[in-house]
Amino acid sequence: MSPSSSRGLFITLEGIDGAGKSSQFDAVVDALRGLGREVVATREPGGTPLGERLRELLLREPMSTSTEALLVFAARQEHVLRVIEPALLLGHDVVCDRFTDATLAYQGAGKGIPRDRLEALAHWVHPGLQPDLTLLLDVPAEVASKRLQAQGREPDRFERESTEFFSRVRQQYLELAREQPGRWCVVDASQDPQSVRLQLMDHIKKHL
Repeated sequence: MSPSSSRGLFITLEGIDGAGKSSQFDAVVDALRGLGREVVATREPGGTPLGERLRELLLREPMSTSTEALLVFAARQEHVLRVIEPALLLGHDVVCDRFTDATLAYQGAGKGIPRDRLEALAHWVHPGLQPDLTLLLDVPAEVASKRLQAQGREPDRFERESTEFFSRVRQQYLELAREQPGRWCVVDASQDPQSVRLQLMDHIKKHL
């Protein structure tokens, strides 16, 4: 898919756990709606009833890395068919917390699944569909780790990964951004939340 005057804008937010992505997500959605745009706010894994059940398994249950990747794409297939593509075709914007770039970073660079294998699955699940704009909230793994610890809640299966794991994930995100600079916008998420929010909105407005 490619943007057109009748099609909605597909925006994704990416970043390692602890980058502050979730707190900025609502601000991005609210700002777009404040501009009078119809917005579908969703997330991955999840976004559909089946996807949300798979999300709970992914976050809580031990499993092999290959099983994890296949479940992520199973949830994504439902998400694309039932939520993302229908909304875009209606002319609505879709703002999604993570998409396939997260799989390349987490299950790929983080856990060692070959990138070409994941890209083959992506081509099967959503051929021709990729975000129009991907906002990467970039922060060093050490800073992200301190933020997660400060939350004072039980971490999920991904949040318990090592700093070295998140460093690999972060580097993959930055590599993806270098490969497709026209789609990606990298924001220094170690700044104060308001500064981050303003930069995110500047990038979005350039794509409207």
